[in-house]
Amino acid sequence: MWKWTRRILLIVIVLWISILMFSNSGMPSLAFDERVRIHTRFIEFDYISWMLDALWRKAAQAALGSERFLTSSQQQVVIQHYIDLVNENRDLKSKINQIYADPNIRQPQEAAAQYLQRQHQVLEEMNHVGFLAESVLQLQLADILAASGLTAAGQPLPPLQYHTTPLPYALIVSPRDVIRQDADISLLPDLTLDEIVALEEKVEKTLNVSALVVPVGGVGVYPTMVMETSDLPWLSEVVAHEWIHNFLTLRPLGMLYDESPELRIINETAASIAGKELGSLAVENYYPQYLPEPVAVKPQAAAPQPEQQSTGPAPFDFRAAMHETRVTVDALLTAGKIEEAEAYMEERRQLILENGYLIRKLNQAYFAFHGAYADSPGGAAGEDPVGAAVRDLRAQSPTLESFLRRIAWVTSFEKLQELVIRSK
Repeated sequence: MWKWTRRILLIVIVLWISILMFSNSGMPSLAFDERVRIHTRFIEFDYISWMLDALWRKAAQAALGSERFLTSSQQQVVIQHYIDLVNENRDLKSKINQIYADPNIRQPQEAAAQYLQRQHQVLEEMNHVGFLAESVLQLQLADILAASGLTAAGQPLPPLQYHTTPLPYALIVSPRDVIRQDADISLLPDLTLDEIVALEEKVEKTLNVSALVVPVGGVGVYPTMVMETSDLPWLSEVVAHEWIHNFLTLRPLGMLYDESPELRIINETAASIAGKELGSLAVENYYPQYLPEPVAVKPQAAAPQPEQQSTGPAPFDFRAAMHETRVTVDALLTAGKIEEAEAYMEERRQLILENGYLIRKLNQAYFAFHGAYADSPGGAAGEDPVGAAVRDLRAQSPTLESFLRRIAWVTSFEKLQELVIRSK
C-alpha cells in the first residue's frame, strides 16, 4: 500500500512542478507574449486538463499493474499487437480517404461501410490495448534507465510515464533580423491547414516577425505526450527523450529551459543525445527484430582513372543542404540583408522540394525551432557552437549517466564551455 501511496505522491509533486513550468512562458517579455497570444488565445491547447485526465487513467492502469505479471515474450506480444493495430488503422484511413476523394463513387459512405465498421473496431481495441502497451514500454525503459544509473533506489525519478495522444501544434515566432525563438505557443491539434496559414500570416503582419506552425513528436509535460506511431525504435527514442526533459526539470538546466536560446538548445540537444542512446538500448534488449539490418562491407574497388570518373551530379544530401542554407542565412542577416535572406530561403525551399523533401515554409522560425536539436553535426543548426559543445561533453564523458549528471547543473553556455575545457 505504501508503495502505491509513494508513487502517487511523486506523481502529484511532478504534476505541480509541470504546472509551474507551464505557468512561466519564459518569453522575452510578458508584453510580447501577450501580443502574440492575441491571435492564439482561443485555439491554445489546455495542458492542465490533459495532464489531469492522463494522470487519472495512468493511476487506474498502475493500480492493476498488469504489465508486471507478463513474461518477456508476452510483453513483446502486447507491443506487437498494438503496433499491428496502429498500422491497420492507418491503412483503413487511407482506403476511406481514397473512397471519399474518388469523384466516380457516388455514395462513398456506402462504399466505405465495411472499412468504417472495421476502423471503429480497431479504434476500440487500440483504446483497450494502448494503456497496457504504454505500461509495458514504460517498464522496459525504466529497466534501461536503472541499468544506465539514472534511477534512485532502482526507480526513475520522476516515474517514467507517457501517453500516446494527438499532439498540439506549436506556433514558433522568431525575429526577422536574427534566428532566435522568442515564442512557442501550443495550439489545438485539429487545426486545418488554411487556419494555420492564416494564423501565421496574421502574426507576421501584425508583429513584423517570422512565424511558423510546426507539428511536434513529443511534449515533456507529465505524463509526457507522444505521437501515435508504429515505428517502435522512434517511439522508444521519443519516450526516452521526453523523460529526460522530466529528469532535467528537477535540476538547474531544465528549470532554466526558457531563460535563453542557448539553454534551450543545450536542453534539447542533451535530451536528443540521451533519447537516441536509451531508445537504442531498449530496442536492442527487448525488440532486436526491429534493429536495422547490418550494412554489408563491400570490398574497396580500385580508384577509377580520371577519364573513367563519373561526371553525374552527387546524390542530394538534405542535412548538408540545410546546413549550407542556415550558414548563408545567418551571414545575410548579420549583414542586415533581411529581404535577401528571406528570398534566398524560398529559393532553397524550392530546390529542396525538387529533391523530394516537402517543406511547406522555410523561414527564420523554421531554423529557430529545428536548429535547437543539434545532436548531430550540420543540418538546421548551421555553425551554432552550442550543440557542438554539448556533443563534445558527451564525447568526453565515459557514460551517459556521467554526461547527464554533469550537464544537468549547467546554467549558461559559458558554464558549458568551461565544463568542456575542464574535461579535456
